[in-house]
Amino acid sequence: MTKDKSFLVLGVLFLSMAIIVGGCNMGAKESSVSEKYPAKPITVIVPYAAGGSFDIIARALEKYGQKYLGQSLVVVNMPGGGATIGMNELAGAKPDGYTIGVVGVGVILQPLYGETRYHYPTALEPLVKIVSSPVLVAALADKPWENLSELVNYAKQHPGEIKVGHSGLGTAVHITGEMLAREAGITIKQVPFRGDSEVIAALLGGHVQLISVFNPASLKEHVKSGTIRILGVAEENRLTLPGFEHVPTFKEQGIDVAFNFWTGIAAPKDMPLAEKARLAAGLREMINDPEFKENMEKLGMSVQYLGPEDFGDRWIADNTKLTKIVKETGIAELIAAQKN
Repeated sequence: MTKDKSFLVLGVLFLSMAIIVGGCNMGAKESSVSEKYPAKPITVIVPYAAGGSFDIIARALEKYGQKYLGQSLVVVNMPGGGATIGMNELAGAKPDGYTIGVVGVGVILQPLYGETRYHYPTALEPLVKIVSSPVLVAALADKPWENLSELVNYAKQHPGEIKVGHSGLGTAVHITGEMLAREAGITIKQVPFRGDSEVIAALLGGHVQLISVFNPASLKEHVKSGTIRILGVAEENRLTLPGFEHVPTFKEQGIDVAFNFWTGIAAPKDMPLAEKARLAAGLREMINDPEFKENMEKLGMSVQYLGPEDFGDRWIADNTKLTKIVKETGIAELIAAQKN
């Protein structure tokens, strides 16, 4: 072999070794990046005030951060603007896996009601669905109707007499009330309040004849004492929550309305895949922890976990469905008129 050929062979060998070593180092570097996440506490934005259902869920998850992710979850409440202040903060955060937020169908609804800084359905990335909240319709137990069918008949005979209280214009419970009236062919006056406690107080005081709420726990004691009667639940199937198994669905009573409203965790769009997978896996373990499930059920919430892909499908499907409902019921125009 000539001297020139020997140098050529040696050069090729050295180059091959460099590529192999470089590739190994690259793999080691990529591995170390994913293995060290999370390396610091993760902020959980709650776009509502402390004490509400979103806050309760976030603080329940907070207890399991160290156990399943090796880092603390730090809950930060950012109320205001119909949840848009908190959602703006979330959508504008760096997509590095260190800022996530508790979200509900408001991420879909708010852009339908007017201009928002971000289009939340596309600016945010669904990670996990945690719970589904059933919408219940209830009345005082001394009213002359014991179910939705009797209520519908009464409303047709007394047009404009029925007022239904709920926790705000454009909310999930408002939408359900509009869907009920539209499907049943009756007129019901919608009366918004600032929360379930005000809604229930209005019913007990005789200011409204009907209420629409999505927290069974808020009604439990009143139902137990015989003061309030639940007329129906807007679900495909009856509830399995203790004390509510007897409540018939809307569909059982001839009203084709079934839609539950979810609460989940979302992140800013374009989170790195490794971090997203690690975070989603940790959240899955938290949500499926038996103690967490038990705590949620005590609060009247049904844990129905969905991972990123399935939750993303639900997110898209509900965006289509709610866009249609909001337009058909005139809710969007009603809210726009109120703003003006």
